[in-house]
Amino acid sequence: MNFYFKITLLMIMVLGSLSTIEAAEFVGTTQCADCHQKEYKAWQGSHHDMAMRHAKPDAVLGDFNDVTVVFKGKNNRFFQKEQQYWVNIEGPDGKFHDYQIKYTFAYEPLQQYMVEFEDGRVQLIPFAWDSRTKSEGGQRWFHLYPEYIKGHQDYFWTNTGQNWNYMCADCHSTDVKKNFDVETNSYKTTYSEINVGCEACHGPASEHIAWSKSGQAKQTDMGFDRKLNKSVMNWVTKAGSKTLAPEKIEHSQQTLVCAQCHSRHVQISDKDHVGSNEFGERYLLTLIDSQRYYPDGQIYDEDFVYGSFLQSKMSRNGVVCSNCHDPHSAKLLMPEEVVCLQCHQADEYASKKHHNHQDDSQGAQCVNCHMPETTYMEVDPRRDHAWHVPRPDLAKKLGTPDTCLSCHEDKDSTWSEGFTKKWFPNSEIVEEKHFSPVFAAADQGYRSAANSLSHIAQNMVNADIIRASALDRMAAFPETNTLIAIVRALKNDNSHIRVGAIHGAVGIAGPERWRLLAPLLSDAVLSVRSEAALALVPLWQELATAQKEILQPALDDYMGIQTFNADRGYAHVNKGNVFARQGKLPQAEAAYKTSIRIEENFINAYIHLAELYRQQQNNQAGIDILQKGLALNPDSGDLAYSLGLVYIRTKQSSKAVEQLLLATIKSPNNAQYLYVYGLSIESAQPKQAQEALKKSFKLGRNPQHLFALCEMQIRHQAPDTEQCINELSQYAPSNVISKLKQKNSKKQNNMN
Repeated sequence: MNFYFKITLLMIMVLGSLSTIEAAEFVGTTQCADCHQKEYKAWQGSHHDMAMRHAKPDAVLGDFNDVTVVFKGKNNRFFQKEQQYWVNIEGPDGKFHDYQIKYTFAYEPLQQYMVEFEDGRVQLIPFAWDSRTKSEGGQRWFHLYPEYIKGHQDYFWTNTGQNWNYMCADCHSTDVKKNFDVETNSYKTTYSEINVGCEACHGPASEHIAWSKSGQAKQTDMGFDRKLNKSVMNWVTKAGSKTLAPEKIEHSQQTLVCAQCHSRHVQISDKDHVGSNEFGERYLLTLIDSQRYYPDGQIYDEDFVYGSFLQSKMSRNGVVCSNCHDPHSAKLLMPEEVVCLQCHQADEYASKKHHNHQDDSQGAQCVNCHMPETTYMEVDPRRDHAWHVPRPDLAKKLGTPDTCLSCHEDKDSTWSEGFTKKWFPNSEIVEEKHFSPVFAAADQGYRSAANSLSHIAQNMVNADIIRASALDRMAAFPETNTLIAIVRALKNDNSHIRVGAIHGAVGIAGPERWRLLAPLLSDAVLSVRSEAALALVPLWQELATAQKEILQPALDDYMGIQTFNADRGYAHVNKGNVFARQGKLPQAEAAYKTSIRIEENFINAYIHLAELYRQQQNNQAGIDILQKGLALNPDSGDLAYSLGLVYIRTKQSSKAVEQLLLATIKSPNNAQYLYVYGLSIESAQPKQAQEALKKSFKLGRNPQHLFALCEMQIRHQAPDTEQCINELSQYAPSNVISKLKQKNSKKQNNMN
């Protein structure tokens, strides 16, 4: 064998061996138990351990002993057959069938149950077992979503709102691979462990086990690449402070790890967000918006902790989850009443001079004032982790929850505000300008909110998530001050702030929007560059070839996110919208049709496809697809409204009014539908039209609706026209108000 052949062979062997070196692999929790018995024992029986289980006697808590539960006059039966657990409930065809329960979900204070279908879908049935004691009202079956009982609504148990593969798997199991096939509309979802095991937090452990067997000297990472340490190792007393302060805040990835499940988000990839230290590499975080939070940041809908925690001073001062919770059992490290006293000096805070309640009473407990509970899923109380200071004054003004009234149910916020003023007459907190009135005003469309949003976004005293949420609201207020705030925020180190700024920039005119957002198309964080691409793709037809080439890579990232979520109808609609912007109408049509095939009850697919047909001047095709959507989703106000618009365009007035009225009935809280319905009936029913516009403005606070009402009242010389114009002056510029007043005066003179 000649020398060169030997060298070549050696290189092949070396390169071959290198190519077989893989990333660390998942090995399973049982591999950890021998060396980590204390942690393993704490984990056993925990919420993480019980997050998901096979339906076997050691996991099932519910009563399946041939129990009948009556719901809406119909019998649902829970029974066992051949040592299996079964339920007889209504299916999507409206008929009752027997379904085998394959998996359990959680265990306290409630347990849910799942059915697996032949196409790989795993669905949660609508009944849950209340696992609390009988004395607490538990040990019973109950319906989780009593308001969702129609077969084609999102929360019907066989539909997407109750799908484990997309909605739940990433957090309730370990190392999940969704494996959705768009062509067959089926799943082959896998996981390394059915529940939340050690490696869900620590990462794959194969290299750690190899290290433990190697006999090497102790390494810092010990075969792991995640830093799950506490951020603060030593808390110190500082002169004049009643609270301990961190001596030093060290880098930790612990909160990022916990946030992957304990947050409200959309998953956008299966990349490692921990290794990159960027939440946005894997998830798009839900900011503090009006759909999920009250204006003061208190939780309204489920936020799963992280969005609240990021608002807190604790988050900014190095507190991490394991300062309060045992990471393996998830239980509190110490009794509830002393957790806060780790840092907050007892003689100052565990004292009547602070809490103004009798010692050992409910009112003396920190959590009852600063971490109020909201109950979800009928029986599951969850505490707010923002640690808000009780503000009855804000509750009275804005309708936000008044923590005091959680106990004092027979009182009101005027009563509780009186006591807080008496107890804290010189409160610095009350004197501070809180963001909540501004958020509330912005959500209602008040123009005066613009400057204050800008101030909130640039004030570093505010938590980053609050600053991001202020920026997010600026899309409706494209003014000089908001523009300045957006420009500065786009360069911020915090990716959530950059995303908020991108959302705020959507209201900026095309060329200026491109100038501002184009640099973020190459941002290091997936959520940032993909959101930038989404904000810029509406400008596609206006862009030069060179600009399109700059946009395309980030747009590919955005489209990749939609492919990752191809099991949901919205992802295909998002793709279709991009194709439509690019003028690729056949591809757009195919994407919308795929959305309908994948998820026939996803309303937006029908609406966007009908809009595409409108652009092609094919209104009859639009009518046909909307009628098909309504047949499958008869309770949809959105489809009725869209069909009404098509009838308006095709000059079928009576049909249009009929569908618009149906839209207001099916979606009574939709301001836009009331607005358009009011406009459509003005000539025939002017008084009813004005009432519809009044209600639309009351619901949505859209200044355009109020402007239309004022104009309508001027035309019909309604007695409260001047009142309408005066109210509009809070939203519209002075020149608009002047023109309306002149028009009203002229109309009055003509009438006289």
